[in-house]
Amino acid sequence: MAVEQIVLIQPRHQGMIWGKAAGSPYTLMRLASMVPPEIPVEIWDENLGPLDYARLNSNTLVGISSMTLTIDAAREIALRARARGSHVVIGGVHATLVPDDVAAWSDAVVVGEAYHTWERIISDFDAGWLAPRYVDETWESLDHLAPISDRVIQAADEQHHYWTPSLEITRGCPRNCSFCTAVRVSGKLMRLRPIDQIVEEIERRRLTRFFLTDDNFGLNFRLHPDYMEQLFRALAKLPLDSWSAQSEMIVAQFPDLLALAREAHLDKFLIGFESVNAGNRRDLGGKSKGQVEEYRRVVKTIHDHGIAVVGLFVTGFDHDTLSVFQDTWNFVRETEFDSVSTTVLTPFPETPQREQLVQQNRLLPNIPWRYYDTAHVTFEPALMTADQLRDGYDWLCRRLYSTRAIATRGVRTLSRHPLRRLRAKAFASFSTDLGYRKAYGLRAT
Repeated sequence: MAVEQIVLIQPRHQGMIWGKAAGSPYTLMRLASMVPPEIPVEIWDENLGPLDYARLNSNTLVGISSMTLTIDAAREIALRARARGSHVVIGGVHATLVPDDVAAWSDAVVVGEAYHTWERIISDFDAGWLAPRYVDETWESLDHLAPISDRVIQAADEQHHYWTPSLEITRGCPRNCSFCTAVRVSGKLMRLRPIDQIVEEIERRRLTRFFLTDDNFGLNFRLHPDYMEQLFRALAKLPLDSWSAQSEMIVAQFPDLLALAREAHLDKFLIGFESVNAGNRRDLGGKSKGQVEEYRRVVKTIHDHGIAVVGLFVTGFDHDTLSVFQDTWNFVRETEFDSVSTTVLTPFPETPQREQLVQQNRLLPNIPWRYYDTAHVTFEPALMTADQLRDGYDWLCRRLYSTRAIATRGVRTLSRHPLRRLRAKAFASFSTDLGYRKAYGLRAT
């Protein structure tokens, strides 16, 4: 069958927040850019509004990329698309981790990085067939990624539709946290994009701010310091306002790179401190040890270099007792975080943590995937009940995301900027916390 059009779909997660969606569909933008120019291609983001299924037909190839928490929505999209005669390819994190879970309601499943199988999928569909599964877990170099095309940049219209455009600089993470899917989805080898490729993409997309999708950008301070120095020097030359990245505490050990990062307009690290309980260190992959005094030193060092710190914490580890909620709240109040995220430990598919819970018969029954959003309790904790974990998490969130707490952190963050930058930094000083409160609100309703 001839390909009449290709439609790439991102299922709904948070929807619109004050008139825009949170982050741009970066993976789909890159896949859309690999479609031959003679074939029409569109990206449908369900966060921006309802999908127009009437425009699909039997010559439409539909691609859906989904996380675990949106896989139920992806299934509904696939069924409606197939009812229109379209053929559906499903990929993303969940399909990579548990392909059999999605095979029954799709025409083909993509396992691994579709960047190396997508062109074959299009060719196969154009020839009138699709293989049931396309697999690529070779974790190849990022040297030759197809650039995001001008037609995709224009169609995505990121400045109009999204609060924060997404960008990727590195991929992979050698850490093996028991609860994390990153090493299973992107591989243990840290892969680096060529710096000139990154600069070219920023310039063509006309980005002035962005969020890095990299799972552990900060670990490269230790693994690839020369690369990081060159990257920061290149980005410092660009007219950027700000950008943020996920990291770990290790960045505080490299003051010279922190200084260069700030010159490169990096203004916020999201750091996985994970737990204030030292008993949980075996689950944290070596990046954190539950030592609160070390945490404070790290936050101060990063602040001294003019970079904000978003503290990321998880509750519900096997060594957590009811005191973890008060202990976390006390620590956050005593430490000058700029924003804070707290989540419930979530047993994602194919993680060591989930395997352990299955063996111990501790998964709660009949929990749909949409509740795997890190805000719902999906298992029986070791040292408290599921209800106690749920109630304790709610107690903590009500305090962390109260108007007073958000205002206190936001004003403190804003006060670190010179007067001439206050207006430009006003939104960013509060938006991260407000976004986390919105995410918690979705769970609470």
